[in-house]
Amino acid sequence: MSTLSRDEVARVAALARIDLSPDELTRLAGELDVIVHSVARVQEVAGPEVPATSHPLPLTNVFREDVVEPTLDVDEVMAAAPDADSGRFSVPQILGEE
Repeated sequence: MSTLSRDEVARVAALARIDLSPDELTRLAGELDVIVHSVARVQEVAGPEVPATSHPLPLTNVFREDVVEPTLDVDEVMAAAPDADSGRFSVPQILGEE
């Protein structure tokens, strides 16, 4: 027997503003029930001696050092721009503003 009813799935879907058909509610109730049971099994196996992890492999910071370097010259950048005005890129108007 499912621990998640169609009504519970429908309520959560309504809260998330997701419109689901009756067939989708039935299918998702079963699929979500499998997920809930799988998580419960993992919780049974993981005892107090098993540390909680968010990832199976240790992660390290992959960012490079923040080193100040010379920037591009504004005149060179503006020379390569298709259209520029007063040191700024000029782009087509998209919002219909005047």
